[in-house]
Amino acid sequence: MKQFITNSATRRSFLKGTAACFSVPFLETFATAQAAVATPPKRMIFLGCGFGFTKETFYPTEAGRFADIGLTEGLSPLHRHQDDITMVSNLTNLGASGPHSGSTSYLTGANVKGTPGKQFFNSISCDQVAARHLGRETRFPSLALADSKSGGNYGHGTGLSLSWDEAGNPLPGLEHPRDLYWTLFANPNDSREEFDARLRRKQSILDVVRLDGGAVKRTLSKPDQDKLDEYFTGVRQIEKGLERQAAWADIPKPKAPFGEPAEKLTGEEEIKLMCDMIIVALQTDSTRVVTYRLPTQSVLTGMGINLQAHNLSHYGFSEPRTLASQQRDKKLTEIYGYFLDRLKEAKDSDGSRLFDNCIASWGTNIRSGHTLKNVPAIFAGGGGEKLRTGEHIILPEEDTPLANYWLTLMQQVGVPVEQFSHSTGTVGEMLV
Repeated sequence: MKQFITNSATRRSFLKGTAACFSVPFLETFATAQAAVATPPKRMIFLGCGFGFTKETFYPTEAGRFADIGLTEGLSPLHRHQDDITMVSNLTNLGASGPHSGSTSYLTGANVKGTPGKQFFNSISCDQVAARHLGRETRFPSLALADSKSGGNYGHGTGLSLSWDEAGNPLPGLEHPRDLYWTLFANPNDSREEFDARLRRKQSILDVVRLDGGAVKRTLSKPDQDKLDEYFTGVRQIEKGLERQAAWADIPKPKAPFGEPAEKLTGEEEIKLMCDMIIVALQTDSTRVVTYRLPTQSVLTGMGINLQAHNLSHYGFSEPRTLASQQRDKKLTEIYGYFLDRLKEAKDSDGSRLFDNCIASWGTNIRSGHTLKNVPAIFAGGGGEKLRTGEHIILPEEDTPLANYWLTLMQQVGVPVEQFSHSTGTVGEMLV
């Protein structure tokens, strides 16, 4: 079994050796059943970091083009991308009810504890709304990536992903580069017979748990009827997934451009490899929507910072913690810059840059410490023709709904939606 070696020299050698692969659109080795089209599809990528950033050194204080106002210390690793990134200030996720579960409602806008009669209730995330339109023709309508080591104590809330289905149920995320690797690429040890057997086993389980809902429902109280509806919605989601797997069963996956990743990847190396595979997933049109809940805690550990992400968020009373928080900011910003580098290097089906057909949003549900107002919202990519680029936009109204931001981005990639979550409209200041 091949192992993906992760030291810096080897990573550089790998990227250098595969540069030609990534510069050619839709290689034979990356072939899918979808023919390369003259006009590339639009894609959306949502990157979430959990706890926020250092208030004093990350956030710009004036509006304008970054080329004129400059970048803050925390944003300085993005200097080479300063004409392509946009930051929007005065956005607040009106549904967020607690800083310790920052990512739970980051893409949904739901007040998860504000529904009468329910202890917890989330709604659909914007990536899944986008996937309904953008992902209809792909093997994976969306890909949700996560990290089991970055749960509630690290500003993410659940141990799953940023994605929630139409019933407000959490979608499990692929937690390791190996999981994503075998999801995207053909497994030489997996025969069609074994694949069919797995599908039959899953279907058998559904047959066992399926109930005669109509008859049972009439005997239940209203709260129990709601619970049963949620149950059946979950079953239907699983059935749709099985149907999709069966439909794609005879269409070969692309071949992997490198060997299986090593088991113990963490931190920056883990994230960069995930980013590399996201690029391949988009290039091969395996998916057009990706969410990635970044493993902030393992980034800290890899930097030699021996603090929990939650504890580090209380940096204000300690100079060493403040310094560590600033170092964390720059490292995460460097990683975002790396991903933008990869999007710009990769070629799309018509020879254009993959970057030119994507919107890659990056931010968190928390500003600094435990502050839920005026959250960081940064995006890049040419996927929206009318989006302003290269500047810091300060919206005239404080607490403009974050849902307005998501609605604007979705509309810019052609998602036919007029309302999302608690949105009150689009953000006109983001458009030229």
